[in-house]
Amino acid sequence: MPCAVITGASSGLGQEYARYIARTHPEIDRFYFIARREERVFGHLAPLALKRELRRDAVILPLDLTQDESYAAISAQFRKDKPEIRLLICNAGYGKYGAFASIPLEEQYGMVDLNCRALTAVTQIALPYMQKGGAIVEVCSIAAFVPTPNMSVYSSTKAYVFSLSKALRCELKSRGVNVLAVCPCPMDTEFLSIAGIAEKKTSFNHLPRIQPELVVRKSVERALKGKAVYTGKVLYKVYRVLAKLLPHNWLMKLTTI
Repeated sequence: MPCAVITGASSGLGQEYARYIARTHPEIDRFYFIARREERVFGHLAPLALKRELRRDAVILPLDLTQDESYAAISAQFRKDKPEIRLLICNAGYGKYGAFASIPLEEQYGMVDLNCRALTAVTQIALPYMQKGGAIVEVCSIAAFVPTPNMSVYSSTKAYVFSLSKALRCELKSRGVNVLAVCPCPMDTEFLSIAGIAEKKTSFNHLPRIQPELVVRKSVERALKGKAVYTGKVLYKVYRVLAKLLPHNWLMKLTTI
C-alpha cells in the first residue's frame, strides 16, 4: 500500500502536510508519523481517532530523532512493514534566536542533531522503500540562502539541508525519485516561540508572512512534478536569486535580525 512518512508530525506544519495529503492523494493508504511528542500528534487524538480523521491507517512512532536508538526503531518498523513510500516529508527541526555565544551549547548541537543528522538518517533509512514516481520533501528555509547573524547555527543547518537536497535529487533521478527543498519564509507557527523570536522586537517580525497551508500545497505538488526548490512569495524568490549573484558579506547586513 502506498504510504507517506512525516517527521515532526506534532507541529503545525507537519499536521498540515498530513491533512493535505490525506485530502488530495487518495492513493496514500497509510501514514507513518514520527514525533517526539506523541500526545501532540493531532492534538490529543488517540491513534484510532487519528485514523478516523484522516480516513487512513496511521502508525505513530513516538521517537526523539536526536537519539541513535530512534533510527534503529524506524529501521525495524520499516523492515517489518516493508512500506511502499510515495512521500517522505522531513519536517522535524527547530531554531534558536540569539548571538552565537549566548545560546547554550546543548541547544546549538541540538539544532545540528535534529536539523541535519536526523534528517540525513531518516532520508537514508526510507530510501530503500521509496517508489518510482515518489518524492522527498526536505523542509529547509530561506535562511539557507545567506548566513543569518543571530541565527548562525540554524541558518548553517539549513544550508546543509539545501545542499543535500540538490545533490540527492541528482543522484536519485535514475530511480525516478525526486527531492525538493522547500524554503519557507516566516510563518505563524510554533517555530517562532520555540526560537525565541515571537517576543523579541526584531526586523524578522516585520517580514511578510506566508500561510502554512500554501507552503504545504505548493511543496507537495511541485515535488511530485519533479521540481527542485519551492520558495513562496516574490520577495523571497528575488532574495534567493540575489544570494547567488551578490557577496554574502553585503547581504548579511540585510539578514541580521
